[in-house]
Amino acid sequence: MDDVDEFARLFTRFLERMQAAGGPGVRRESLRERLREHLGMEPEQVPVVASSYPSYDLPNVQRAVEAWFDSFEVVGLAGSNRGHHTLGELLELAEYDRFGVGAVDYQRVQIDVDVEQDCVAFGFYLGVKGADRYVALLRAANPQYGRNNVDLEILVAAKGARDRFLGALPGLIREHNVFRGKVVSFEGHEFGQGVGPFRLHPRPGLRREDVVLPDGVLERIEREVVGIAEHRETLLSAGQHLRRGVLLYGPPGTGKTHTVRYVLSQLPEFTVVLLAGTSIHFIAQACALARMLQPALVVLEDCDLVAEARDFSRGAENPLLFQVLNEMDGLAQDADVAFLLTTNRADLLEPALVQRPGRVDMAVEVPLPDTDGRARLLRLYGPALDLPAELVAEIVEQTAGTTASFMKELVRRTILLAAEVGQPPAPNHLRSAVADLLSSQDTLTRRLLGATAPPGPGTTG
Repeated sequence: MDDVDEFARLFTRFLERMQAAGGPGVRRESLRERLREHLGMEPEQVPVVASSYPSYDLPNVQRAVEAWFDSFEVVGLAGSNRGHHTLGELLELAEYDRFGVGAVDYQRVQIDVDVEQDCVAFGFYLGVKGADRYVALLRAANPQYGRNNVDLEILVAAKGARDRFLGALPGLIREHNVFRGKVVSFEGHEFGQGVGPFRLHPRPGLRREDVVLPDGVLERIEREVVGIAEHRETLLSAGQHLRRGVLLYGPPGTGKTHTVRYVLSQLPEFTVVLLAGTSIHFIAQACALARMLQPALVVLEDCDLVAEARDFSRGAENPLLFQVLNEMDGLAQDADVAFLLTTNRADLLEPALVQRPGRVDMAVEVPLPDTDGRARLLRLYGPALDLPAELVAEIVEQTAGTTASFMKELVRRTILLAAEVGQPPAPNHLRSAVADLLSSQDTLTRRLLGATAPPGPGTTG
């Protein structure tokens, strides 16, 4: 049995060396020799210094590294299991020709809306900065194998050069950050916990007239979020803090998310981080990014999912709730970071979240639209319907207690009913759409659209 094991070990070593060498008759360039030629000394005699960054920072770290060097080239590595070894281990194994110079591994990453870039996922930067020569191994996160960070390992003979490089990287990452001024959301990945891919979104282009709220509501939100941004210098010179939090609460479908989209439209220079659903777990990463790239806005949609009052938690503590609170509280007073939270259940929220200044400074109700609001919504969503005033009044009366979402669907349903019979939209199509959506036979549909009132006159009972 020992002979079999020994044969297997030797045969495996043979296959690895064949792969590293590129097959019979082809010998790859030695990694060790290439690094020695670049550094001007034996690479294993140079100390290795490692630094880690969040997984989503791959394009930012690459840009920072390339901005630091006066000139550089990137080389890859050929050989099995190379990704499981540290740079020091790779150098040791390279001495026995297990690894040779090969192709660089790249990973396609989004750097803007509809723009992608090939980022170095595993490659050696052979860089020059003044009189100093560097080797920097950059590798992307690989959650499948438990590596959740971007890793950078550096070889440079002079300690001063190494310290200057590592000291400059945070500023270079901030300066060349692909997220600056963008709207970004984080996603999880399929391999355990931690931040997965990120996504960049188009910034909405909503106008003020696109938002239908009761008088004074939108003005309050604008003053707290947009107004503080416009007058930041005056507030700072008066010793006032910039960090702020606004909570939008109200029934589903009343326009909270629509209002958030409008605020995003008014802050074109802000970096925006969107967190909703399970991505709220990434509040620490969101706040770190906001702190780095301020002015910034962190949006927490449906925050009642993680910030329920302890009284409703069946006696269990909610660590995610405390993380949200701590992250909001941990920002400096002069940090130009705004938090915009939405919830359908303000009654469930942790009192500390909605009452303590510095976490949430203002709570604004986004209520069901009143008579005037429903009329404005009908005209906003259906300008092509050319509705006479008496028909608008009729529909508004029938739709008491409905939401903004309901009015939007009403217009869509009207156009659909007209299209089905090959006619332009007419009053009879609008009346049919109202009857359809308010029918007592479709109770669940009404609830999904936020129609809490019973069917009005002229609807199916």
